[in-house]
Amino acid sequence: MNSFLKITPLTLGVSLVLSSCFSTNPKILNVPQENVDNIPLKTTILTEAELQKWNHADLLLDTIPGMSVDRAYDELLSHRKGNAVIVAVVDSGIDINHEDLKGKIWKNPKEKINGKDDDGNGYIDDIYGWNFLGDIVAENMEFVRIIRDYKSRFENVNPTTLSGKDKQDYELYIKAKAEYDKEVKQNEQTLQQYTPILIKLKSAHAFATKQLGKPTYTAKELLKMTAHNEQEQQGKQILLRMYGNVGEGESMVDFIEGFEEYVDSLKERKETHYNLDLYARKKLNNNENDFTTKYYGNNKVGGPDPKLKDAKHGTHVAGIIGANRKNKIGMRGIANNVKIMAVRAVPDGDEYDKDIALAIRYATDNGAKVINASFGKYFSPHSEWVREAIKYAASKDVLIVNAAGNDAKNLDIVNVYPNDQTLVIPEVSDNFITIGALNYEYGSQMVASFSNYGRKNVDAFAPGVKIYSTTPLNTYEYLQGTSMAAPAVAGVAAVIRSYFPNLTAPQVKKVIMDSGNASKSNVALGDDTGSAFSTISKSGKMVNLYNAILLAQKM
Repeated sequence: MNSFLKITPLTLGVSLVLSSCFSTNPKILNVPQENVDNIPLKTTILTEAELQKWNHADLLLDTIPGMSVDRAYDELLSHRKGNAVIVAVVDSGIDINHEDLKGKIWKNPKEKINGKDDDGNGYIDDIYGWNFLGDIVAENMEFVRIIRDYKSRFENVNPTTLSGKDKQDYELYIKAKAEYDKEVKQNEQTLQQYTPILIKLKSAHAFATKQLGKPTYTAKELLKMTAHNEQEQQGKQILLRMYGNVGEGESMVDFIEGFEEYVDSLKERKETHYNLDLYARKKLNNNENDFTTKYYGNNKVGGPDPKLKDAKHGTHVAGIIGANRKNKIGMRGIANNVKIMAVRAVPDGDEYDKDIALAIRYATDNGAKVINASFGKYFSPHSEWVREAIKYAASKDVLIVNAAGNDAKNLDIVNVYPNDQTLVIPEVSDNFITIGALNYEYGSQMVASFSNYGRKNVDAFAPGVKIYSTTPLNTYEYLQGTSMAAPAVAGVAAVIRSYFPNLTAPQVKKVIMDSGNASKSNVALGDDTGSAFSTISKSGKMVNLYNAILLAQKM
């Protein structure tokens, strides 16, 4: 689901020294690891300007563990021309009219808006991409759909009488029920805990705003504020306690808005994600378990909401990849020669295997060379359809960049979907790269606390905490998650494919993994464990565009 964007109540070392200017025979030189891990930590708080583009920063020059994007353009790409590369964003939808995406949206050259399938691909008027969800917005989690679909078969069955496929399906049903019970209970407990806190917090903020005469204030101003009764004193203490969770560059207003957004998301999950009576697919009039019906949906790539509320996630992802680097507004994307293809297939809830498989095939057939997949789930009844689509993309030389997920899990012991392998199925292709999320704090805290990891099943890490990018209706926001780390790497892949078009998808993947920055540092992980950074992904590295360009030149 697109919760590979991490929504919470707002609560790296370099192994390569790079040539400082472009040359015809650049070298990537190893630096003694003890020097790498002794790079001074950034002790000052990031300014707003630094925070807005930290994922583009250079660790050596800025002491911020970004991907050296600006340095790559300044020193390596300023006098070179690249080819346009189509990057498909399979997501919740995109605001294709955003001011910072103008000129960056893919347009189907063989299609016209006339109610006809001009290019004969089966999708009528697919000018900017396709919407496989139609008017669907909110959806169930996959384990809820499994319970609903399998209930009549297994509710009163004697499991000892089952064998073969029936036994496998029954085991999946029992696993789904256990997950449902756990998730519903946890959601309800969190909702009951946080709702009264939010009420008290908003009341306390109203008191502080009135007392201080302004909605924004510092912790020092709070300390000096006079409380006239016990209720006001309690409010003051709540604000002071919460102030420790206010992020850099944020105010208490921002924190409360984020807190309220989180509480609202808990309510929405109860009403939609875990609602056994919700069957949103009926809006689409398409059977999600029948892969023979492939042409459905519409061309509204921003989704059904005229205010594009549901396209927030996809628009943010698109901006990270390819927002205009030259218009001096908003923010800058990673790839300059890029066309974003909008493929809507990820609802608010778990995506359907059928939609994802067809979305990958649609993007591949229409010229995408990179596909961004910022979504995922832990149950996948038709995962073979998606793996076949991944293999199909591989046959057409398409690289798929996949978000690792936001549950602080070790993916070497837990299956997550989509994937090109499972704990029992070997890798089916070499065009699929899975990305974990980095924090902007270089050192022991450089791995995002929410990021999944895995020495065998996560390939590398990239910036994913507090990423500033485009959101619908010409707005910009900070979002975070492996959903933001994946498009950072999709952008890097697009740059490589633009300037080095002869490199194949597997070669681009290898360049990205081999050229990253490494560290021997021990890092904290969100599951209350710790490990050497080098052991939590296959490459043991942080993706770096500057390094990748130098290595691509050598190849």
